[in-house]
Amino acid sequence: MKSSSSILIAILMAGPSASGQSEGYTNFIRQTLLETSPPIHWDVNVESDGERMSMVPVDLAGSRYELWTVKTGAEATSYLLDVAYVSAYAPVATMTIRTEDPYSGPIPRTRADRPFHVDIDVQGLLSGPQDPAASKSVRLLRHVQSYGNTDGSGIDRSQAILHSQAVLDQNGTTTLSYPVTSIPGADRRAVRGEERFSVFTRNDDGSIDQQLVSRYVQIWPVPSAAISGVTPGEVVRVHLPTLTVTVNDLYPKSYTYTQIYKGAPALGTEGDRIAAAQLQIDQATPEDRVWTSDNYGSFITEDGQWTVEVVTESVFGTERLAYVTFEVDRTLEVNSMISTSEGS
Repeated sequence: MKSSSSILIAILMAGPSASGQSEGYTNFIRQTLLETSPPIHWDVNVESDGERMSMVPVDLAGSRYELWTVKTGAEATSYLLDVAYVSAYAPVATMTIRTEDPYSGPIPRTRADRPFHVDIDVQGLLSGPQDPAASKSVRLLRHVQSYGNTDGSGIDRSQAILHSQAVLDQNGTTTLSYPVTSIPGADRRAVRGEERFSVFTRNDDGSIDQQLVSRYVQIWPVPSAAISGVTPGEVVRVHLPTLTVTVNDLYPKSYTYTQIYKGAPALGTEGDRIAAAQLQIDQATPEDRVWTSDNYGSFITEDGQWTVEVVTESVFGTERLAYVTFEVDRTLEVNSMISTSEGS
């Protein structure tokens, strides 16, 4: 039977995780009634922002709300954007993860060497001696999970590692700042995966703690590059060798190019860009490429020292990934001996 304290609530869907997802995505909210056994689920489609009333009244045991978005098309993928628990006396928690990347996709993202911030706002905590334990404090959990060498599609989040936990017992906003990710990996610049932050109720009556809110951030590797075909300091004469440029883990939104200019390597130099060795991307995951070029010799107009370098531009700035400097000497020197002979 429904309690007399049952209420109707409004679910707010606006926010950085859901915004901008109306095109190519279908969103829905799932409400789970926790009083019933087994729990009853209700699903309703929603727009990418706005408000909607709870599908059914909320019992004293509470309801769990999940906000999902489904990417439509040939590669359909589901993303759980948010989870909220509501009951007659449970506190309310909201969370925002901020990075340097203004990406409006379903999950915030950043790079393995960059900082990010987590803002957690808790309201409705009580402190009276007769107030239920679940209304006095909440628990914050931080999980980390590596994607290995994959892009994270179909990842089993139950395998995430609990990195840390803390108790929040005051109303208001708590901001946590992290200089770099804690996803495990021997090469800290090459890790890829996600960090998940979740706020749960704290019950001491044997009942299951309920998740109030959850957010996660994707971490992508630092890009790298290598140039082969010519070695540093090599003297190139008539025939220029074929250049091979290998780039790995280009950031999902970036422009990467290979350029050549006369002189020693100098950051910020604008050279001639090799058309066959550049790429501009705006997607959800990093990219690897291998380029070859034989026609860069048209840029070499005189003998001397020349530099080929790979540069990437992203929200994190302009960075040089690799370079090689070599000498060009096309001068033809002929040494000869002139002799004469006279007959007797």
